[in-house]
Amino acid sequence: MLLAFLLKGVLVGIIIAVPVGPVGVLCIRRTIFRGRLAGFVSGLGAATADAVFAIIAGFGLGFIADLLLGYQDWLRFGGAAFLLYVGAAALAADPMPAGAAARDPDTLIADYVSAFALTITNPITILAFVAIFAALGFTGHEATLGRAAILVLGVWFGSLLWWAGLAGGADLLRLSFDRRHLVWINRGSGGILLLSGVALLGSLLTRHFL
Repeated sequence: MLLAFLLKGVLVGIIIAVPVGPVGVLCIRRTIFRGRLAGFVSGLGAATADAVFAIIAGFGLGFIADLLLGYQDWLRFGGAAFLLYVGAAALAADPMPAGAAARDPDTLIADYVSAFALTITNPITILAFVAIFAALGFTGHEATLGRAAILVLGVWFGSLLWWAGLAGGADLLRLSFDRRHLVWINRGSGGILLLSGVALLGSLLTRHFL
């Protein structure tokens, strides 16, 4: 039974992580320009944030969910500002192959924290976890603390599995890129991140002022 909950958690983690949004673009970009480790650590940050949302949903921590959802506009504004910064910096950067910076512990910590923070700025994901857990039958007498812990562990592992695969795939592809390709990838990824920030900021402003 516990194995079943673990496998369900892995499936949920993959389902939540698969949509390639700004975090996915960031992970791919870091892998291509700074190596697989940078991309994997970024994915680890995103998987940790998913696990936090799963903990809130799985253990019924409604007061934390209400707190995050209550401040979701401020969180999303922070996410938009970060995307604008990263996108603008990417467009201004000179694309170079992965170097020593990719193995710098401080840089890796920054990669982890930034991916975690960007993922956590979308607390609406908590509601997705609640709905998915309910659809899987994690309600009533099934929703014990032990099973919740196993389910959360599965979510974290499933999400991390996806990010590891994404970083690994991007790392294989980058070996075939020359400088011309890197220039266009740099512009494309930077443009996507910048436009994502603009779109998110625009949706917030429209919601409050129109």
